[in-house]
Amino acid sequence: METVENGQQNKNSQNPQYQNTNEPDTLVERLEAAKNEGYTYDFNLTAHALEAHQDDGVKLSLSPEDFDIVDFYRFEGMTNPSDMSILYLIESNEGIKGTLVSGYGISADEMSNEMIKKLDTRSKYVKGAGDAPASAS
Repeated sequence: METVENGQQNKNSQNPQYQNTNEPDTLVERLEAAKNEGYTYDFNLTAHALEAHQDDGVKLSLSPEDFDIVDFYRFEGMTNPSDMSILYLIESNEGIKGTLVSGYGISADEMSNEMIKKLDTRSKYVKGAGDAPASAS
C-alpha cells in the first residue's frame, strides 16, 4: 500500500529520491510505529463510539466528545486504488492512546452523523487541522 498522509503523498512512495528513508510506508509499518509511540489500544468503530476491549475484559467505549484525532494516514492499494483505508491515531480525554483503521470512500463503515463529523479529516476536531500536514516520524 502507498501512504497518503494528511492529503500529501508520503515521501516513501514511488519517488526514487526517497525510497531509502526509514519512515513507515505501509499500513503495517505505520501501525507498528504508532504502537512504539504509545498508541497501544486497537479501537473498533461502532455507529456511535470507538470501542476497545482491555486484557482484563473491561470494554472501553469512547463517544465522539471523549477523544481527539492526533494524526491520520491514508493508504491506497498498490494494485487497486479503490482499495483505500485510513489509520487514525486517537487519544482520549483521559490520555488513553490507540489506533483505528477504517475503510475509506466506498468501503467506509456505517456510523452516526456525530462520528462522521469527528472522523472527517478536514474537521476542526482533528488536532492541527488547517495547519501544515504532520510528518511521519
